[in-house]
Amino acid sequence: IQELLRVMRTIDDRIVHELNTTIPTASFVGKVDPGQTCKELYESLMDAHTNRERIIKNCISQTSAVVKTLKEEREKAHEDAALLKQLRKEQTKLKLMQSELNVEEVVNDRSWKVLS
Repeated sequence: IQELLRVMRTIDDRIVHELNTTIPTASFVGKVDPGQTCKELYESLMDAHTNRERIIKNCISQTSAVVKTLKEEREKAHEDAALLKQLRKEQTKLKLMQSELNVEEVVNDRSWKVLS
């Protein structure tokens, strides 16, 4: 998932470049509608943010369900080392996904500051 998010964050990583190529220089001002181009960039950024947040929250939801199930199984089988190992792995994955949500917020804020 982290690789997918990295690829999906390309628009945010290149926001300055996108703005520089979106806003026309004086010689191209008549050939390109900067308002429309900025609107398209804005919409692309909104879509990217919405999609990434949806994916991260979906992963958190799924991983939370797995952790809950494993905890319930763990209560029934206290001595199962493999179950404990799997539970710890899923809990780590859940924490990672929750931290990705925080990273997403920072990335989004940075992009909107550059855009505004």
